[in-house]
Amino acid sequence: MKPYRTLLIAALLMMSQAFAGDISGYWKLTTEPGWIEINLKQGKGVVARNDKFPERVGREFLKNLVARDSEEGPWQGQIFIERLGEYKDAEISMAKPDRLNIKVKLGFMSRTLEWHRVDTVPVN
Repeated sequence: MKPYRTLLIAALLMMSQAFAGDISGYWKLTTEPGWIEINLKQGKGVVARNDKFPERVGREFLKNLVARDSEEGPWQGQIFIERLGEYKDAEISMAKPDRLNIKVKLGFMSRTLEWHRVDTVPVN
């Protein structure tokens, strides 16, 4: 039984490392026509394109991004909540190598935004 336990632990460690990584780059919101660019070295993310609200392009969407447990995440930061007009604490994690989740809690409620990695932001 012991060799199987060691094998299971090794497999779990490899899986967790596969999902960790650099979140820098372009991300598209899964459900809306919105793209952000995250720069982990600068600790921020900006709106790269938003088809519904083009005036938001260039706005700092995420700020104060830092790795919580290790260099590879999960990360903590603050996300701009448009309805409130202010930043709120958020947890950023990678569910898969090409999937990013940003979770924000507001009182008793929480919301998770799912993003998928893209190579570039399409031109209008």
